[in-house]
Amino acid sequence: MEWTDEGIVLGVRRHGESSAIVELLTREHGRHLGLVRGGAGSRMRPWLQPGNSVRAVWRARLDEHLGTYAIEGTRLRAATVLSSSHAVYGVTHLASLARLLPERDPHEEIFEMLERTLDDFDDIGEAAAHLIRFELAMLAELGFGLDLENCAATGATTDLIYVSPKSGGAVSRAAGDAWRDRLLRLPAFLREGEGGANSWSDQDLQDGFKLTGLFLLRHVLEPRGQGHSDAREGFINAVAKHRARVGAASL
Repeated sequence: MEWTDEGIVLGVRRHGESSAIVELLTREHGRHLGLVRGGAGSRMRPWLQPGNSVRAVWRARLDEHLGTYAIEGTRLRAATVLSSSHAVYGVTHLASLARLLPERDPHEEIFEMLERTLDDFDDIGEAAAHLIRFELAMLAELGFGLDLENCAATGATTDLIYVSPKSGGAVSRAAGDAWRDRLLRLPAFLREGEGGANSWSDQDLQDGFKLTGLFLLRHVLEPRGQGHSDAREGFINAVAKHRARVGAASL
């Protein structure tokens, strides 16, 4: 058995004295592990960092075997990632989300979205917005997508500013104002066609993380006996501290 694919490094663990077991999210073969001989050595270490993009050739005698990887780096993001705490937390959290996908099951749209998200970590606000969108995409990919296109109460498609914490459906201003204390806020950058796709406030980011966090915990993590990763909380705190510094500097 042999195939060649694009991959994003999710994690690495040492195996024996010099080898490493590398976990990739690949474009066509999904989340896939393989042994890299010499992967623990100094020559391979710069390539085998979480968040890096690679070209991988996987070989095994049988499909169900662990197999071996021959890996070549194509986009090495680790140096940029290690220069900022929010990026370290963000990449670690993205890897933990990708691990929720079943092994060896292709998810090409998630692969492409992960690659775009990793390429846009320089601006912390944009990174936060991308990460929230990625969490929403993961919910949908795992079968728990939110309906943010129509009002759950009236069917309206405009002025959707709330989300029901029970159904995960959007709620319009007219239908939800009387119950706003019981509803989640739908930030503008997650609304389609309302001009908010590329702008956000501090409150928008807080609302976005609250929204995705609730449904990830309820539908995905708690049934597996898990909670939110420490990296997610670290990323949210890093965003809040950065935005607070920016706000103080502008006074």
